[in-house]
Amino acid sequence: MTNPPANRLRRRLVVAGSAGLASTLLGRAARAQGAGVELPILNGHRDLVAFPEKRPLIVITSRPPQLETPFPVFNEGVITPNDAFFVRYHNAGIPTSIDGDKHVVRIGGNAVGKPFELTMADLRTQFKPVELVAVNQCSGNGRALFNPRVTGGQSTNGTMGNARWVGVPLKDILARAEVKNTARQVTFDGLDTALMGGGDFVKALDIALATNGEVMVAYQMNGADLPFLNGYPVRLVVPGYYGTYWVKHLSDIQVIDQVYDGFWMKPAYRVPDNACACVEPGTAPAATRPIGRFNVRSFITSLNDGARVPADKALAVRGIAFDGGQGIREVAWSADGGQSWREARLGEDLGRFSFREFTFGFTPQAGAHDLRVRAFNRSGESQPMEALWQPSGYMRNVVESVKVLAS
Repeated sequence: MTNPPANRLRRRLVVAGSAGLASTLLGRAARAQGAGVELPILNGHRDLVAFPEKRPLIVITSRPPQLETPFPVFNEGVITPNDAFFVRYHNAGIPTSIDGDKHVVRIGGNAVGKPFELTMADLRTQFKPVELVAVNQCSGNGRALFNPRVTGGQSTNGTMGNARWVGVPLKDILARAEVKNTARQVTFDGLDTALMGGGDFVKALDIALATNGEVMVAYQMNGADLPFLNGYPVRLVVPGYYGTYWVKHLSDIQVIDQVYDGFWMKPAYRVPDNACACVEPGTAPAATRPIGRFNVRSFITSLNDGARVPADKALAVRGIAFDGGQGIREVAWSADGGQSWREARLGEDLGRFSFREFTFGFTPQAGAHDLRVRAFNRSGESQPMEALWQPSGYMRNVVESVKVLAS
């Protein structure tokens, strides 16, 4: 069972911040102290605000909360700390108090034989738990870097994080409901509610994906209860898929015999239906499909763009790479803008859904150097050298450039 004192603490933290989760007061304090960051985009000043259970994060919007992880956090290690993990809500009607001991997840729908309700105590004691390290990444991670710019939450590259999740395979939960042969999709709803536009945030997965044994109903994150703003007390984890499917504060699961076409599946969260999921800048796609798995990404984490480094002295560089579940096979690096490439050294493999650390070293001569890294997964997929574009600002995965000056 969930530890009662932890529940009381969590409720107290959240109630104390119930007016927009204290964003107004905390935001004023941060601005009064001049706390903020300058992101590498036009109008790029952002406040740094410490929301409940969080260290200061970059505020994209405060209602609903959209909080970006400051990029230096990713150099602390391949596991992203709970208090630094990004936050993304779509609806302003987010819950401000949840009693984990009384929380119930309803399982039903017209394609099950035995609907039932699941308490947190049931989830923890009646099923065999599993553990998985997996990246949660917002579909719009890097949206603010699109050129031309697009609408939506203007994050740079910090709406991603890697955590060790503990929970129960969704497959095992659905088995208890006796899924019928007519099942086509499974829908997921949480406790947040819509105050305007779009309606209730409900997502759907095809039945084959929902029952693949990897999709998880998770109640722990990095050895602790989920932070409130990351879905307490239970959330969906869909390894390798964009965070739009990772429903927070999960409260309702429905197995249905048709394809769900609610707003957040259609027209929202769709990408061009072609091989690159892209179109020419400023144009609209002829056809779209629901967004799915991550593409390949890699980042240098130990150096900022524009950094000054000592000339003629060995420089150790590190970073992270990941993809949608094939696993990273290789990371190549370049110090001359991509004209020549060498192989980086891969770090510990925490699983095919996790960040994979890489390192390389070189001794820069005096002058400017354009560092780039390019990852390849086990299927040979990689990253484009030039950024692709789409009107929703999803799936950015260009080979990034980190320019340093050695002197």
